[in-house]
Amino acid sequence: MLIINAKLITLDAEPRILSDQALLIAGDRIGAIGPEADLRARFPEAPSIDARGQYVMPGNICAHTHFYGAYARGMAIPGPAPRDFPQILERLWWPLDRALDRESVRASARVCLVDAIKHGSTSLIDHHASPNFIEGSLDVIGEAVDRAGLRALLCYEVTDRDGRDKMQAGIAENLRFMTASAAHSRIRGAFGLHASLTLDDESLEACAAAIPDGAGFHIHVAEHEADEADSLRRSGRSVVERLDQYGIWREATIAAHCVHINEAERDILRDRGVWVSHQPRSNMNNGVGAADIDGLLAAGLKLCLGNDGFSNNMWAEWKAAYLLHKAVNRDPRRADGTSIARMAWENNARLMERFFPGASIGRLSAGALADLIFVDYRPFTPLSAGNLPWHLLFGFESSMVTTTICAGQVLMRDRQLLTMDEDEVAAEALSLAPKVWENYTRNVQRVLQS
Repeated sequence: MLIINAKLITLDAEPRILSDQALLIAGDRIGAIGPEADLRARFPEAPSIDARGQYVMPGNICAHTHFYGAYARGMAIPGPAPRDFPQILERLWWPLDRALDRESVRASARVCLVDAIKHGSTSLIDHHASPNFIEGSLDVIGEAVDRAGLRALLCYEVTDRDGRDKMQAGIAENLRFMTASAAHSRIRGAFGLHASLTLDDESLEACAAAIPDGAGFHIHVAEHEADEADSLRRSGRSVVERLDQYGIWREATIAAHCVHINEAERDILRDRGVWVSHQPRSNMNNGVGAADIDGLLAAGLKLCLGNDGFSNNMWAEWKAAYLLHKAVNRDPRRADGTSIARMAWENNARLMERFFPGASIGRLSAGALADLIFVDYRPFTPLSAGNLPWHLLFGFESSMVTTTICAGQVLMRDRQLLTMDEDEVAAEALSLAPKVWENYTRNVQRVLQS
């Protein structure tokens, strides 16, 4: 398949903007880039897609999300409004994940996958929890991802908060899915952990003993001060120091948030080669503070960008990150456009490559995976490789995404979904919502009465 009449944004090591070039998709990869006449001569039988002058660029990548959070939209939290993040966990997220079953897990995943395709996000790293449906839960999500045609890294959240049996079931689900997905071209498994504050020493020992060599964990770290306080109470050590004792920090481990780590913890994560994901919209919504992303980047950490279950409009996350740190620090020099771009397109892509060995992701170059989007952006000031981050921050909008391609398959063309029926997906999720919300309300009432 030839993509013609496009302006290419390569996002390779030195991003380039190429005009009058065509791009050949061969299977799930980019086969060649060059003048249209040359590629037509070399591949005369290839069908073509006319980009009509739009920008063609790599699809967006989300480094940390929660598909099941879809059912929180519009949901009332009984009782007084939660005053802090620990109460948000106790009154919102934990009662909600206990309300999920097979059907609602599937439906919430499908809703988020529609959202990703429409917003031009082709790769997603999900962190799942459904303590009343553990075994097979990742298969249900994986099947939804597969049918949608997207790329994903999936894990199950191991925690003590629902008892030892379910903690062990979470370990088993991670291990089973990591093996089952190992040969899939677009789906992989990681080993999910909730956070230090819901994992005792015995559980951490069990997880560290179970994980295969070369695999990594995906865990929340110091999202709120409560995580650090709990770790100090349990062990006399900070969160990062405590988890370091159990071998949690690996080159394939993802540490989400890291809002309240100190310099010593930062250095441990860097020295262990850990990936850190930043979720600014979620951090603002939960009132937990703002991570020191400038300091993390300056110290050499591999800092990525996720959305924590917000919409899969990753450009909205770019903008939030760009603005949040200026406001918090009262310094317009913070979180400059180059830093945000480095997180969102360079580090996110390298993180995904860690789980797809040998693949080139997030670039327009021969041999790279064909995960692409068309963007109907019409700049009224010069756009160049040098000022691209600021056009993305101040000009590009998700509503401009017209076509989404993943692994060479067209998932949306001219804003028409091809692998999913949005009306059917929404209707299914809506039909299940009353039951989910009823179960959630019952669960949270128990919390309020305890």
